[in-house]
Amino acid sequence: MKLAIFMMPIHAREKDYHTALMEDREAIILADQLGYSEAYIGEHYASGPEQITSPMMFLASVINETSSIKMGTGVICLPQYHPGLVAGQAAMFDHLSKGRLIMGVGPGGLPPDFELFGTMEAERNEMMKESIDIIHQIWDGDPPYEINGKYWQFAVKDWVHDDIGLGYMCKPYQKPHPPVAISAMSPFSSSIRYAAEKEYIPISANFIGNWSVKSHWQVYAEEAEKQGRTANPEVWRVARNIHVGETDSEAESFVKEANGSCDWYFDYLYRIFDRADMKGAFVVNKGDDGDALTHEQLRDNYTLYGSPDTVVEKILTFREEVGHFGTLMQTAQDWTDVAVMKRSMKLLAEEVMPKVNAAIGSQEAAE
Repeated sequence: MKLAIFMMPIHAREKDYHTALMEDREAIILADQLGYSEAYIGEHYASGPEQITSPMMFLASVINETSSIKMGTGVICLPQYHPGLVAGQAAMFDHLSKGRLIMGVGPGGLPPDFELFGTMEAERNEMMKESIDIIHQIWDGDPPYEINGKYWQFAVKDWVHDDIGLGYMCKPYQKPHPPVAISAMSPFSSSIRYAAEKEYIPISANFIGNWSVKSHWQVYAEEAEKQGRTANPEVWRVARNIHVGETDSEAESFVKEANGSCDWYFDYLYRIFDRADMKGAFVVNKGDDGDALTHEQLRDNYTLYGSPDTVVEKILTFREEVGHFGTLMQTAQDWTDVAVMKRSMKLLAEEVMPKVNAAIGSQEAAE
């Protein structure tokens, strides 16, 4: 099992923007030093706590300060952009990073962003699908480009001049193109089914019940079989909040501290779910009453916390419940205590994951 980091990020409401950005950069650099395989960065415009507006621009700032960590957009909200813009910028980033890009895409994120870009009532899922198809057309072909989609229509044909290279768009560093990832949070998600159809990387959100996470692979494997393939669970990325302390009591105190880093993270999400009338999708157990859900339930059930040995057991138990997956994505939180958060990452990478993988290896050898 590989280890990755996923950063929306969600910072304290009062944290200075520059301080937050520098903190996020430091987290990615540390993750690379600790051997994390991938880092994913979210995209949000109209939110104080979620402050990164361009994941590729942010990730470009750490290319030369990292060595091997793959860099994922988590996600580019495609309905908000012209496909040609995304195709060109992603191809350029892939070259700057020498092929470290994983292009995570999605239909959108926060309701205020939908307001900002005028996509509140749009068919965002269909727009996402059309956009990624157009991006691949641009990457896979040469001009003239003639696109006649439902949502985007454009052409580059009148100013195509081979002798001076006009009309040609840059191609990615990776061939045929960077891997594409799709994230999902709803049980039995149609986005996951689409990912399987297209052979994209599936990513399961960190704030959903184990039963919902499990449903994602069921859907992915089922759709892959329909397409005549056997899905490999190594491609599946699963996100979870994780905090590792020296002792169980220390970790529990940190996680459950009122208005602390972990508590605020789930309080913020809970308020969004509540105001969007979406709490039912995030219940801990299938069939639970969404109206009875509290942010403390989200925090306590969707955070794997404790001493290194306790977190090892919790990760293995989680894997038994949801199924085999290839990459565990630790969800980043605000660094209310820099030393504690860095230590948690270090303990996870250097003590927890080696024991997790040793246990998985023993299980597989015995089967």
